[in-house]
Amino acid sequence: MAEDQDEGRAIDKVTDLGRDIGEYIKQQRSNAKISLRQLSRLAGVSNPYLSQIERGLRKPSAEILQQIAKGLRISAEALYVQAGILDLPAGGPVVDAVRSDDELTERQKQVLLDIYESFRRENSASGNPKPSAESTVDGQPKNVPHTEE
Repeated sequence: MAEDQDEGRAIDKVTDLGRDIGEYIKQQRSNAKISLRQLSRLAGVSNPYLSQIERGLRKPSAEILQQIAKGLRISAEALYVQAGILDLPAGGPVVDAVRSDDELTERQKQVLLDIYESFRRENSASGNPKPSAESTVDGQPKNVPHTEE
């Protein structure tokens, strides 16, 4: 009997994920001010299928999510995270601050995080060292004016 309950909870979680990703896609479409038909055309996904996704009746594959992300002009990773396909990237003070800012749209947050991560990858690949304690004042580079908050 416990197995049946566990299986029921798992099915509920998958259903919730489908509903969550659908609501997220609908919200992003609304923010972008495009109609369901327009997104359907941009993403190359049928109008009825996209409508079912938004209503939580269908859980799209990673490939369909990628097409929808392209149509919405947002990162596919953002949709993968929402759909439970990818785990949320590791946090940190910058990432956490961007994610918690209510004045930014999801698209703006994702663009900022993409830029931030590209800088980190670039510095890591080029072997650029992190600023040392001697080259900073209160965590800021010495050559940048420090402002009191």
